[in-house]
Amino acid sequence: MSERRSAPPREAVEKAVMHIIEHEPLFAVGVEEIRGVPHRVFRNAPADLRGLIAICESHGDNEGVVLDDQRWSFGELARNARAFGAGLSARHGVKKGDLVALAMRNTPEWMAAYLGIASIGAVVVPLNGWWTEEEMAFALGHCGAKFVICDPQQGARIERSKEALGLTLISARGALNGADDEFDAVMSAGRDLPPSDVQIHPDDDLAVMYTSGSTGKPKGVVLTHRAAWSTLLSFALLVTATKATPEGASLFPDNPSILVTLPLFHVTGSHPVFMLSLLAGRRLVLMHKWSPVDAARMIEAEGITNFVGVPTMSHELMLAAREHGISLGSLTDIGSGGAKRPAAQVAALAEQFPGAWSSSGYGLTESSALGTYNGMTDYQAKPGSAGRVIPPVTELRIARPDGGEVEPGAVGEVWIRTPGNFRGYLNQPDETAAALTPDGWLRTGDLGTLDEEGFLTIVDRLKDMIVRGGENVACLEVEAALLRHPDIREAAVFSVPDERLGEAVGAAIVVAPGTEIESGDIGEFVKPHLAAFKRPDHIWIRSSKLPRTGTEKLDKRAIKKLCLEGDQ
Repeated sequence: MSERRSAPPREAVEKAVMHIIEHEPLFAVGVEEIRGVPHRVFRNAPADLRGLIAICESHGDNEGVVLDDQRWSFGELARNARAFGAGLSARHGVKKGDLVALAMRNTPEWMAAYLGIASIGAVVVPLNGWWTEEEMAFALGHCGAKFVICDPQQGARIERSKEALGLTLISARGALNGADDEFDAVMSAGRDLPPSDVQIHPDDDLAVMYTSGSTGKPKGVVLTHRAAWSTLLSFALLVTATKATPEGASLFPDNPSILVTLPLFHVTGSHPVFMLSLLAGRRLVLMHKWSPVDAARMIEAEGITNFVGVPTMSHELMLAAREHGISLGSLTDIGSGGAKRPAAQVAALAEQFPGAWSSSGYGLTESSALGTYNGMTDYQAKPGSAGRVIPPVTELRIARPDGGEVEPGAVGEVWIRTPGNFRGYLNQPDETAAALTPDGWLRTGDLGTLDEEGFLTIVDRLKDMIVRGGENVACLEVEAALLRHPDIREAAVFSVPDERLGEAVGAAIVVAPGTEIESGDIGEFVKPHLAAFKRPDHIWIRSSKLPRTGTEKLDKRAIKKLCLEGDQ
């Protein structure tokens, strides 16, 4: 078993951060107006993602992305991205501002398409690969994307919407009935064309990422090029500062590599995992499907140094490595996001993997994953905390309902201000106004506290939302699907504690008098309407009216208590 690496004290890292900001031009900080509000920004950041493609290409022939026997160098990925973007313009007339959807599993082609779309000023719309046909059609109709890059599996869920929505389908990694073109043909068409010279402003749209909204249907979160660079440089600054300290306990060693287990259609997958790796020269090794045993074997075989997943993944990885006698000695960092990792797991990870520091953080799709970070000895000392704000361009406060700050240690809503914040919800001005204050703060909808050292602890959420294994599930969306059933009169959806997932989806339903329904029948009924992660894991079937508040609203707290206590 490897020995516990030393870690620099927090003060040494903070000193290194300030030194780098003052002496490294890429990390220099200034103030600029974003949508009329002054923000701290990285003043020398590239204007758009073409700068990231250039950095990716600078890593040359070093292996960049691996999927089974498919291995691309960083240089190949950069060249393929440019070619694909140029091919989209030449072959299909895609231009700046056009929305192009991505519906693929994690693959090198997904990465090339994402960068290629961005390189011509078009807007990427990554679709959730777990969505049903109905959910795919909703998002495509809502955003108005007319071009879809898809693999055969996900394309099959889009085909029937093609005519109604006027879609052009470009298939990747296999044939698709009804496809209008193929990924390789588009890329070949752009291979000898010059790179796009379209003018892209830092605050131009980069992507629309759909996230479950507390009001039911998914909301399109509009992110910008500046927002992406704010995330990448903020995380890169932390890594650089840690490595610059005398202890040198870097999260990224000299030849870093990461096992990609999170879907790239989520902001953690696209920003801190995928794009940060291109900036840092960190090799990306992709998994087809999560399997803790396969993950342990891949980490061992590929010499993986970084692992990021939802807490259930790191826990299952730990158990699989222990059961199969795999040391995972190459790991230097075991990160988590999407949900809170139980404190007991933090201690267990430290004991089993002394050569790796576990870490966690807090951020939203709406903040481009920027928020807080908790790592190294801080995480061991305060495993229940989401950490301290990520420097140097992100601010955080705990607010009262009227917007004023609460007393230190008191509970309030977590607000974030950063150039990583989203521009707005697509086609939803009222929702945007409710989430963003006039002076640029994002109301997260989460309740938390800040201690005297600036550590954030999330204690509850204002939104009617379940976080199931890192996936957001809107209770109203699940309730709406349940109420489609002709024999269901009432439905209340709530979180159920789950040791593996953190939270599971619970549902209490009231059926029509004289009706007999089995839980399995309900599960089958909602299949066409809800992705698997949204379907209820626990169902309580009742014949009497569900508890109400004084204003005749469903009393979720009372319903949850009634169901869970009756289930024991």
